[in-house]
Amino acid sequence: MKSARFWHVVLVVLLVSVVGWAAAPPPPLFSIRVGGRIGYADANTKIVINPQFDEAGEFYEGYAWFRMDRRYGFVDTRGRIVVNPQFSNARDFSGGLACVEMERWGFVNSSGRFVINPQFDRCADFRQGLAAVQLGRQWGFVNSAGKYVINPTYGEVGDFSGGYARVYDGNRWGYVDTTGKMVVNPQFDNAGDFRNARAPVLIGDRWGYIDATGKFRVNPQFREAFNFSEGLARVDIDRRLGFIDVNGKMVINPQFDRAGDFHGGLAFVVISGRGPYGFVDKAGRIAINPQFDEAWDFRDGLAKVKLGSGFGYVNASGKYVYNPTE
Repeated sequence: MKSARFWHVVLVVLLVSVVGWAAAPPPPLFSIRVGGRIGYADANTKIVINPQFDEAGEFYEGYAWFRMDRRYGFVDTRGRIVVNPQFSNARDFSGGLACVEMERWGFVNSSGRFVINPQFDRCADFRQGLAAVQLGRQWGFVNSAGKYVINPTYGEVGDFSGGYARVYDGNRWGYVDTTGKMVVNPQFDNAGDFRNARAPVLIGDRWGYIDATGKFRVNPQFREAFNFSEGLARVDIDRRLGFIDVNGKMVINPQFDRAGDFHGGLAFVVISGRGPYGFVDKAGRIAINPQFDEAWDFRDGLAKVKLGSGFGYVNASGKYVYNPTE
């Protein structure tokens, strides 16, 4: 009896382990440039996909677009070309589909089969189940079956974020929900996306932040304002950038000439002029000393940086995990 229970427990443990192993996502890969060609390496600097592409994007949903001989295709994380280069342009995968161009824009799945036939003048990625598409001069939104959920009636639109998308009626910006209902009437001179339940909007020459009802939560006062990321947003006061929280409290005083959004608890900054670039934490402390000619947001624990003509990657401690290469 005890032996039977023992083997039952062993079997359950093995099944859980196998399921966990099967469900484990592939390790993140990062694009590298060697000899003018693009390939991919992992966080241990091991080259997983040999440099062979003229240009290539980062991996999203297990696939990355690449360009060879002026045509775009897709590669998976094992380096297998899953969609042969055949398109004149391509975007990242999102919601299981990628927008590609063949004279007109449509959407393909990971096998390269068109799920939404080429018919649009432009398109954007799927966000919260909908993708913005342009027909003529007007924008609307389609679902993953290609059906219009919001008809193309707007001059400009943004992606859905936080349940809402910004739309431009030809005169002012407002917000719609995923059914197309106008939840914040067009009244702003410009607008950003909802993040952390706040969206930056422009009234006259000053930016502030509203909630989903259209009520100002941070009064218009900034020369420029950006979307929230990880609870903080960049704002411009007298041409210097700082960071506020969702209540408008200045958390990091305006002191930078350039800055990015927070990702992984760090944001790139330039204290003066065009460089060098470093990184600060959410308290405004220098986490990685300014030393780079250019820097990008952290993703999967690493940040892409440029030094001279070479590109490399650093971790959150500022240590190179992949030295700059050309």
